[in-house]
Amino acid sequence: MPRYSIIIPVFNRPVEIEELLASLTQQSFRDFEVVLVEDGSEKTCRTIAEYYSKQLRLRYFFKENEGQGYARNYGYKRAKGEVFIVFDSDCLIPPNYLQEINSYLNLYQVDAFGGPDAALDSFTPIQRAISHTMTSFLTTGGIRGSNKQIGPYHPRSFNMGITKKVFQKTGGYRIPYMGEDLEFSIRIITAGFKTVFIPNAFVYHKRRTNLIQFYKQINYFGRARVNLTRFHPSHLKILHLFPLIFIIGFICVVILSLLNHNLGFFGVKCYIIYLFLIAAEALLKLKSLKAALYTPLTTLIQMSGYAVGFTHEYIQKFRGINPNKKYIDLY
Repeated sequence: MPRYSIIIPVFNRPVEIEELLASLTQQSFRDFEVVLVEDGSEKTCRTIAEYYSKQLRLRYFFKENEGQGYARNYGYKRAKGEVFIVFDSDCLIPPNYLQEINSYLNLYQVDAFGGPDAALDSFTPIQRAISHTMTSFLTTGGIRGSNKQIGPYHPRSFNMGITKKVFQKTGGYRIPYMGEDLEFSIRIITAGFKTVFIPNAFVYHKRRTNLIQFYKQINYFGRARVNLTRFHPSHLKILHLFPLIFIIGFICVVILSLLNHNLGFFGVKCYIIYLFLIAAEALLKLKSLKAALYTPLTTLIQMSGYAVGFTHEYIQKFRGINPNKKYIDLY
C-alpha cells in the first residue's frame, strides 16, 4: 500500500491536469498513488490519465457531476494510502513537495496539514500579479492558506492533507462547494484533530489566467464566506469585512472628490498610497515591473469581487434562500 494518496478532482480542465500530472512524475519521494476523479466533465482527461498511468501509480474514475467537495469524498473512499492529499487541478507541484511532507510527518504527529502557494517565474504577468494579490500581507490574501491567522490553522483544499482517521471520523466534505473546504477544516479542528502549516510544502498555484476569470473566482469566495456562516456563525471576523469596507470607502472618497470636498481628495491620496505600496512590494518580490504594475488593478478586482459576492450572498441569506439544503439532506 502507498503511504500517500493524492486525490485530484477535475471538471473540464484536461490541459491543467496534464501539467499537474507531469509535475507529479518529477517527485523525488515515490511512495504515492494518484486518484483522479473526473466530476462529470464534458471535456474529459481520460486519455491523459491513461498516458500518465504508465509513469505514475494512477487510478482514474468518472462520476456524475456533484461538485468538488463530493468529488474529493469519492476519491477519499477509494484511496489506499495512510495519508490523503488534495490538490486543485490548477496547481503544479515542486519535485520536493512529498519529501518535505514525509520528513515533517516523520518528526511530528499531526492529523491534518496544509502549505502555502506561490507563482512560477514562467507564469504570465497577470497570473503573477493575481498570485501576489492573493498572498500579500497587505491584502486579506495574506490570511488565505497561510499560518498568519488567529487560532488553529485551517488547511485549504488547493493544498491540503489529512490522515485516513480524519476522514473516517468526520465523513469528509459536508457540502460540495461554496466554502466546503473551510467548513471541513472547522469540523476537523472541532473534532479534536491537530492541524499544522508546513511552510516548505508549497505548490505553484496558477489560479485564473485573466482578470474576468479572477473576478468571478473572488466573487465566489465572497459568497462562500457568507455561506460558511450558515454552519459556523462565529467564524465571521472583522477581517472578513475588510474588502466590503474598502470598496464602500473607495466609492465614498471618489464621490466626495467629485464634489470638490477636501476629505475626498485626502481619501483618494490614501488609496493611491496603499495601492502604490502593494505595487512596490510586488516589484521587490516578483522582480517584474509588468507584473507589479498589474497589482493595483488586481487588488481592486479582489476587493470589489469579494465585496459584491459577500453582499449578494448575505441578501440571499436574509431572504431565507439556502443553497445547501438539498446537499445537506443527502449528506
